Amino acid sequence: MLSKAEIIAAIETAFQSVKYPGDSCLRNSNEGTEPFLLEDEFKGKDNRAELDPAFLDQAPDGFSSALSFFSAEAFRFYLPAYLIADLRGQLESADPTFHLGHGLYSASANTKINPARYGERTWGDYAKHRWSMFTPQQLLAIRLYLDHKLEEDQVDYFVEEAMVTFWWPITGDA
Repeated sequence: MLSKAEIIAAIETAFQSVKYPGDSCLRNSNEGTEPFLLEDEFKGKDNRAELDPAFLDQAPDGFSSALSFFSAEAFRFYLPAYLIADLRGQLESADPTFHLGHGLYSASANTKINPARYGERTWGDYAKHRWSMFTPQQLLAIRLYLDHKLEEDQVDYFVEEAMVTFWWPITGDA
């Protein structure tokens, strides 16, 4: 088992080349207020290493839901900050593990997102698209984070299933 410091180093190395997506590419939805609050709060925040964990834990506007409303590019850019803050015990409300498992376990994989808007698209389809943007090194760094969370018994049952079906088969050097 790697130490937290080694996992953090693996995350930082894997994501070091991921660039800020730009102010116009932060949210994934036009529905409701949270995506727009997220956009307002994250505009110009192009250095994820400088983000205050307390900000990450509450954004946007106290909802702690930013990971749900980031565009795919923004999710990839900001995810390392959330993983590192969580490893350091600095998150109380935001839960990165949910976003790393959703769509990858049986109860969510075949659930349609919104048939009226997206037809037959399922959460499994969404997860496949999301993770296809990540490099093998980035996926392995995330898996190392999840391995640690599982070892510490800090994940829900569905993440364990996602580990078996998606994350554990990822191998290589972080």
